[in-house]
Formats: sequence, C-alpha cells, structure tokens
Amino acid sequence: MAKVEVNNVSKTFGNGRRALIDVSATIHQGEMVALIGASGSGKSTLIRHISGLLAADRGEAGGTIKVAGEVVQSQGRLTNRVIAIRQNLGVIFQQFNLVPRLSVLTNVLTGCLGRIPRLRGTLMLFNHAEKLTAMHALARVGIDETARQRAGTLSGGQQQRAAIARCLVQQVNIILADEPIASLDPASAKRVMGILAEINRTENAAVLVSLHQVEYARRYCPRTIAMRDGQIVFDGPSKQLTTAFLREIYGEASEELVLPDADDFEAVPLAASG
Repeated sequence: MAKVEVNNVSKTFGNGRRALIDVSATIHQGEMVALIGASGSGKSTLIRHISGLLAADRGEAGGTIKVAGEVVQSQGRLTNRVIAIRQNLGVIFQQFNLVPRLSVLTNVLTGCLGRIPRLRGTLMLFNHAEKLTAMHALARVGIDETARQRAGTLSGGQQQRAAIARCLVQQVNIILADEPIASLDPASAKRVMGILAEINRTENAAVLVSLHQVEYARRYCPRTIAMRDGQIVFDGPSKQLTTAFLREIYGEASEELVLPDADDFEAVPLAASG
C-alpha cells in the first residue's frame, strides 16, 4: 500500500532557483527509505512539500502529492484537509522542535493534541492514560528517566529521541525525518537511526529519512533515493551505493556524503548512551 505518492512535482523559488524538477517517488507501508544528496540537492524541500509546509509551483508543473491516499497538494495548491492529514504524519526535524522550558513529558504529550478536545489541549490537561502512553514512548527510546526535566537541559541526542517519542504518542504510521542526525555526535546519530529502524520494524511504519552521509543509508535503509540539483538520480537498493557509484553520480561532491571511517562503521546497540 502506497503511503506517500509524489507525482511530477516541481518547485521554483522567487530567485529563480529550481529546487525540485519533475520529482516522482512512492513510499510504501513498511518501507524505510533514505533520501540522500549533497547540500542544496532538494532533500529538505521535498520533505517540506510532502508534509504540506510548502506549496509546489502553480499549474500542471506543480504535480500532486498524496499521503495515505489523501491529496496534500495538487498543482501548487494545498488541500483544505492538509491540517487533518498532518495529524497522521510524524515529522522529525534537525532542530528537534521541542519547547525548552517545558518538561520532556509535556513535550511528548503534545503528540496527543490532534486527538483530544481543543480546550483540554490548549490548557495542557492530559489524563492519566495519556501520561502513561507518553511514559511508555519515552521508555521505548530509552530516556524515561528524563521525563520531569526541562527539555532544554537534554543533550542533542536525547532531545531528538524525545521528538521521536512524540511521534509514537501521535500514533502515526508515516514518519518523515528531515536530517534528524545532522547535529548529533556519531554515537547519538547511530542510536537515533536504530530507534527509527526499530519503529519501522515493529509498527510497520513507512519511514522516509533525509541523510547527509550515505553510510547511515546503507546500514539502516534497504532503499535509497538520491537527489542532485532538485532531481532524483537514483532510486534503488542501498547496497548499490558504493563509493565508486557515488563518485559517478555526484563527482567531487560525493566526498561530503561518505564518512572518513566508512569501513569501520558499526551500529550502536539501542542500550547505548547518547
């Protein structure tokens, strides 16, 4: 079953730069797919279009985007259902998007907001069952002991895990992760990728994760979509992304996609700290 469908989408910014050029891709239920490319390749722009945060070019060039069978946008116009659709879509950003002064538990509980009465959500009045669900989500990502801390006191890796726990509470089966490990140290990055892979397996969730280094794609994602200058230049098994193949696609820019210790790259067990 197709969870994300992108058909012939193009995006041109006001300065004339073409960020997406006739992009088409489909992500199916249960797939974990990496989206790779050098800086400025269009990865983040594509994720923002799928999540309904950006509208494509007007007219036929804008194409169509569907999530779980519902139209998010067509021909550069967002549907009036986009907010409701977004409630069933987990989006994880590089910047974590937590409220630093609120507790970790409260930040995670905001994943409930789309399912509870508006007044209760506005007043942040969560019931016992919702708090238990949030604590279980924090335990799954290994930071339940931080529940009462202010989110701003956590390390970068812990904050990203809190953001993932928020998606678990949101009860989504589609996750878009936009450079979720770009600002993390290697141990925390591997921990976060391991958690996303575990959610993909246990929840049968569709996961599209934008990555800057191909090593993470090869280890955690069976399929990779590679972008260059706003276009998809490869869509296939991640195991085909050899260093030589990347040089063929990206030329000198391939150097920023390959970790210097690629041969020694190993996943960190979920029990590791970070």
